[in-house]
Amino acid sequence: MNKIKIAFFDTKPYDRFYFEPLLQEPALNLHVKFLQARLTADTAALAGGFDGVCIFVNDTVDATAAEILHRLGIKLIALRSAGFNNVDLEAIRGKIPAVRVPAYSPHAVAEYAVSLLLTLNRKTHKAYSRIRDGNFSLVGLEGAVLHGKTVGIIGTGLIGRITAEILRGFGMEVIASDPYPQTEWAAAHGVQYTERADLLRRSDIISLHCPLTPENRRLIGREALASMKSGVIIINTGRGGLIDTRALIKALKENRIGGAGLDVYEEEDGYFFEDHSGEVIQDDMLARLLTFPNVLITSHQAFFTHEALQEIAKTTLENFRLFFEKGELPNEIKVQ
Repeated sequence: MNKIKIAFFDTKPYDRFYFEPLLQEPALNLHVKFLQARLTADTAALAGGFDGVCIFVNDTVDATAAEILHRLGIKLIALRSAGFNNVDLEAIRGKIPAVRVPAYSPHAVAEYAVSLLLTLNRKTHKAYSRIRDGNFSLVGLEGAVLHGKTVGIIGTGLIGRITAEILRGFGMEVIASDPYPQTEWAAAHGVQYTERADLLRRSDIISLHCPLTPENRRLIGREALASMKSGVIIINTGRGGLIDTRALIKALKENRIGGAGLDVYEEEDGYFFEDHSGEVIQDDMLARLLTFPNVLITSHQAFFTHEALQEIAKTTLENFRLFFEKGELPNEIKVQ
């Protein structure tokens, strides 16, 4: 039986480390070619001769790329991620099904969101850098006690709920906003649901855990920022497009924001996951964000744990196996 051929786009060394051992399983009838190129309309032709493609968060399947993949006979698009805002679902409707990894170590992302908050609040990143230079001064390292503060969780999917539970353990008041409230869970964990406008107004810390949908795009914009408490800390481990970066910069310049911990950025595909240390950053908004002492940016690494990478590899290959062997799509991304 001929092996099913899969083109893996935007491959990094850690992808190969976790996928290659699983590909040795005799029962897994897959042949994978690992490509460094990201999938775009310009590179989609590289999928010629393959049966399926595997992509990550900064690959882009727009209408043009989707048409090329369809013309090349691609039968399945598998995402190595939970989010799928980089795929034009209308463009692939009725042509190519798409699947994802709906949950991979949600504790990893929740724990990372809390670590961003702790680092930003207590300035441990600055203390670390100072000590290495022999500077043991405490000036400028003052933080705040989280116990008793109010944290607003926007989006109470699995990651948002775990984040809320961790912060409840800190003795924080947790309020939440979600169009589909988990009322039994909230009652069990002392979480109060409220309208988003009320959450923005009351919270000392706001953590974003909702998907990037047309309704949620730039939900943290000029009006939302203006309604927040002075000194609020914003944490985003969801998607960069949830925040209007230009509006955030303006609020930071006006000293209305206490801090921002950002693991994602709305134009991150130009920089994240790659080494640009020898270059001048050409993205003016990203460069400006990096100048603020109260902004902590990391490179979309909240998921990046041993457990999550194992689960991504296992589920992705199982998605391919179930589709090509049995015609099943248990993790299909449905067009709403």
